Amino acid sequence: MSEGWVPDVLGAPFEQVTLPLGDDDEGPLVATLVRLLPARSVREFFTGGPRPFADVDVLYVHGWSDYFFQTGLARFWADRGARFYALDLRKYGRSLRPGQTPGYITDLRDYDADIAAALAVMGRRADGAAARRLVLFGHSTGGLTLSLWAGRHPGAADAVVLNSPWLEFQLSASVRQAITPVLDIHSRRRPLDLWPQVDAGFYARAQAAAADPDDPVVVDTAWRPERSLPVHVGWMRAIVAGHAAVSKGLGIAEPVCVLLSARSVAPTRWDDELTRADSVLVVDDIARAALRLGSSVTIERIEGALHDVFLSRREARAEAYARLERWTTAMLGRCNPQ
Repeated sequence: MSEGWVPDVLGAPFEQVTLPLGDDDEGPLVATLVRLLPARSVREFFTGGPRPFADVDVLYVHGWSDYFFQTGLARFWADRGARFYALDLRKYGRSLRPGQTPGYITDLRDYDADIAAALAVMGRRADGAAARRLVLFGHSTGGLTLSLWAGRHPGAADAVVLNSPWLEFQLSASVRQAITPVLDIHSRRRPLDLWPQVDAGFYARAQAAAADPDDPVVVDTAWRPERSLPVHVGWMRAIVAGHAAVSKGLGIAEPVCVLLSARSVAPTRWDDELTRADSVLVVDDIARAALRLGSSVTIERIEGALHDVFLSRREARAEAYARLERWTTAMLGRCNPQ
């Protein structure tokens, strides 16, 4: 059972509820569900008709070293009548508890429990079924997690939207295949050993430089540090296993939209170009991998976009929202009252 909805750190009208998930060897596990419900619009009041997505639930899942704070994205959906929900997974953001290894997990399928708990609070069965339509919306590692979940739960969602999903290893599929046996052995023996990584904080700096003063975004650096959280071998093995599953094909039958920057830039030194490109993933590799998700995949490449396309400079961000609206309108149509 959940503890009940309480005000969220984002402020009204955002609310959150804690979802107990049992325990592991680091103590009690919880996930946290944040929601923004649509307010009744003036137009809706006078016309008496529902807004286009009035029968839609959106479930958003964040990326690595991240949590939900994208209020503009929530407003996009709520303004169109949808109920927007965002899930801070176990050991991330609002769900991180003292003594826990941030973000650590050894099998992405374990997040099925987090998602099932969220769906139950949303009034849906664990397989996603309900009278209302469901849109899965994942960013980066959350895009990988939700893609795998959708592949294991055919028919649960009506559409899948992915914002720069981490669908392939940055150093190519061949490198992924080469390191997998080593990761298998290492993760069994010492799963909490650190995986080598270099993060100079350029992505966080690029987001700050691209921020819109007319639509400010407040980030809690305790939950989303300027330099990425430490990466552990056991966690990396789970990610690589997810990439391998994508490469074999997930068979998602529902329409999938993948939003990506038009290009990538390696974050080897600070340059203003980092504010107009993806400095986290190799977007061409992600675009190719996305074609293995299912039979109906749309790739939207956005010039000047960051890794999180909805945190880009104003022009690229507006283009991302325009592409999202065009695709969702085409694929979801208008509300289907029950």
